[in-house]
Amino acid sequence: MSVSTECSPVISRILPELEQVLQPGQILRDVVERLVYESDGYMVERSLPDLVLFPRSPQELSAVLRICHRAQVPVVPRGAGTSLAGGCLALGGGVMICLSRMHTIHEINLVDRYAVVDAGVVNGRLNQALVGTGLHFAPDPSSAGASTIGGNVATNAGGPHTLKYGVTSNHVLGLEIVLPEGTIVQLGGPQGMTGEWDLAGLFTGSEGTLGFCTKAIVRLEPNPESWQTRLAIFETLDDAVRVVSEIIGAGIIPAALELMDQGMLRAIEDRYHHGMPIDAGAVLIIEVDGPACATTEEIARVDEICTAGGCREIRKATTPRERDALWKCRKQAFGAIGKISTSFCTQDGVVPRTRLPELLRFVLEVAEKYQLLIFNVFHAGDGNIHPILLFDERNPEQIQRVLAASGEILEKCLEFGGTVTGEHGIGVEKIEFMSKMFTEADLELFRQIREVFNPHGEVSRGKLIPEEVPPPTG
Repeated sequence: MSVSTECSPVISRILPELEQVLQPGQILRDVVERLVYESDGYMVERSLPDLVLFPRSPQELSAVLRICHRAQVPVVPRGAGTSLAGGCLALGGGVMICLSRMHTIHEINLVDRYAVVDAGVVNGRLNQALVGTGLHFAPDPSSAGASTIGGNVATNAGGPHTLKYGVTSNHVLGLEIVLPEGTIVQLGGPQGMTGEWDLAGLFTGSEGTLGFCTKAIVRLEPNPESWQTRLAIFETLDDAVRVVSEIIGAGIIPAALELMDQGMLRAIEDRYHHGMPIDAGAVLIIEVDGPACATTEEIARVDEICTAGGCREIRKATTPRERDALWKCRKQAFGAIGKISTSFCTQDGVVPRTRLPELLRFVLEVAEKYQLLIFNVFHAGDGNIHPILLFDERNPEQIQRVLAASGEILEKCLEFGGTVTGEHGIGVEKIEFMSKMFTEADLELFRQIREVFNPHGEVSRGKLIPEEVPPPTG
């Protein structure tokens, strides 16, 4: 690949101003180093930023944005780069601004149960800081060991415990944001909404199109008194999926209800040797939590439903160590893929739980149609599927097959009354589906909201909201 090492004229003009605001180590110009930032977790598309900047405070970010705004230079925010929908791509170049060096935990208030953290604080690090306090931050995406709170806010991330505890927006009380022209604004606060409008809720999930989140005030949840965790092993994928609906239909809302199919089990076992049943069609990881009297009753009912639904074995996690080991298997699922494929694309659709068996059968048909290896690991309790499509990014023909297969799967999600994202966001990957999920009137309203915060559209161009299509002439 041939890449120019020269800055564009407009970048060359603003560079001296940026050097007055940031130290040399906060400005990345070398083309080889910038290659690291040409994509995020969505490896199908790539775009090289002209500059990568690392502000260390909201004030530095504000000064940088003022410079870029005056020069009309497009900018894009980035956290840890774990986005799986191309949300961090610097489309057409421009300036990428990484908030990973803004990583201070400013306050943990145990009485009022909230924490104030920088956008660059890693999700898992916040929970490490809460060990021993009796509280935790509930959103736990599978990338929690790497993804940042700011990125969680951008995509409204969820995770295995979304079923009971909700997504990031359910735990955001307030945000500090920096608008595209550099103004620092406070939305909400420790007590939540401070005015008539829930602007922090509006900003959460906006994927960087409204500005930069620099700080978050997040709600902390009490640790449950008791938990019960199971690994339920099934001969077939269909049996496992049917049991998911039966558990929810029985009025039980588990803290988590996760499914992994045989391909995923084999990949995990081949790499990590956790003792997964590689001959099983699928497994469910089921967890209930709450008062001890309630969890004992609920897990007994869950065990009955699993047994009646064709479960061949139920493994019980009886100690915190066994529970952690079980969840480690689930959280390492994506890492296990690296041993068997150079690249993979993780889809993120949602359907009603009752349609899961049909959808998974369709995924298998798509895999056969396009001659692709597809593994399944997903949040079965809330119908959020994550088919993982394996391919070699060096092979253009394989990329086209992956894109076509992904499109068919997402179209089927819409056909079944679902949506094309549960937590990964739209980014650039799924922007074409926005006009299929929403009317033009809806999209125009979204554009008007964006223009209030980002009137010139220089932040996160080409993300989330499709540009208005002019009417045909003649």
